[in-house]
Amino acid sequence: MAVALAQPRVEWASKAEESRGRLVDEPASGTRSAFRRDADRIIHSSAFRRLAYKTQVFVYHEGDHFRTRLTHTLEVVQVARSIARALGLDEDLAEALALAHDLGHPPFAHAGERVLDACMAAYGGFDHNAQALRVVTRLENRYPGFDGLNLSWETHEGIVKHNGPLLAPLPHAVAAHAGRQDLWLWSWPSAEAQVAAIADDIAYDVHDMDDGLRAGMFGVGDLTGLPLVGPVIAEIRAQWPTLDASRTVHEVGRRLITLLIEDVVAETSRRVSQHEPQSADAVRRLGGALVGFSAPVAEAERGMKAFLYPHMYRHPWLMRVMTDAGEVVRDLFTRYMADSAALPPEWQVTIEGAEEERRARRIADFIAGQTDRYALAEHARLFDSTPELR
Repeated sequence: MAVALAQPRVEWASKAEESRGRLVDEPASGTRSAFRRDADRIIHSSAFRRLAYKTQVFVYHEGDHFRTRLTHTLEVVQVARSIARALGLDEDLAEALALAHDLGHPPFAHAGERVLDACMAAYGGFDHNAQALRVVTRLENRYPGFDGLNLSWETHEGIVKHNGPLLAPLPHAVAAHAGRQDLWLWSWPSAEAQVAAIADDIAYDVHDMDDGLRAGMFGVGDLTGLPLVGPVIAEIRAQWPTLDASRTVHEVGRRLITLLIEDVVAETSRRVSQHEPQSADAVRRLGGALVGFSAPVAEAERGMKAFLYPHMYRHPWLMRVMTDAGEVVRDLFTRYMADSAALPPEWQVTIEGAEEERRARRIADFIAGQTDRYALAEHARLFDSTPELR
């Protein structure tokens, strides 16, 4: 199907002029909507800049052409804006949520998160989505009148529950924030938050596949049996029988992204016709997601994930590297907990005299904010031997 370049704003879209506001009141901008300001503040945050040296799948020093957490985020933004534009949603809110969705990731991707969660098990655990909320409400200290970025209610809501309603037990940072702001944790999020969530799936499915091909973990021929992917490869080979491998890989990714975006737009439009939501809150009160893949494409997308799991995410080489990376995180947490003098002076001040749980949470904040290269440098400073992660 052909996707329209733009659609008039629909009644079930979020509307910046109807925002529930910010934790601290601020004068409105004369040139930007509330959601545009949110996106801009995230872009200018320290946490966003640090994504440049945080792992997506491959540690940053493995090569200049593999995705980092930052380039992945920018690709999610592109997909989210494309879907939001075609559906007539608020592109700025979709962008803000895509920009913020990985701000809470610690170094070394999910390996780092798993280890940090284990280290924090006795203190409420660690969850990167909840940590993103903590980043934008507490940890970014740029403004004289408040901690955090003072983003709009709709952006906070989308950060914590873009994957759906949150039920007890709540992640620590979300539970801690609940007394300050009611984010309707029981409901589905806005359509823009749902768009950001599915854009994340599209981006990492296609781009992790691209990185895996470039890393030589599997070849194009290994993908021909996959639903959705196989037919795309066959079309390319029929149209350009002698196309070189590099261009083939790029064309596979380009066509898959287009196909997945168009399916989301068509399926979401079908669900809108079925449910006829009349407002953003009506979307929140639906019993399920409004934005999604059609059933056949959802099954094919699960097949892509099922292929990537053993061939890439569980690849023996990558598992070895990520195991070593996880031990770096564990060593740092253990050392900081045992010896607060190992922390930078500005962080020592924040935990001086604090009870154990608060001390652990602040140490988790410090580690989660580290880039891969900073974590490795810290480990080398504090320990006699540091893995090379290669």
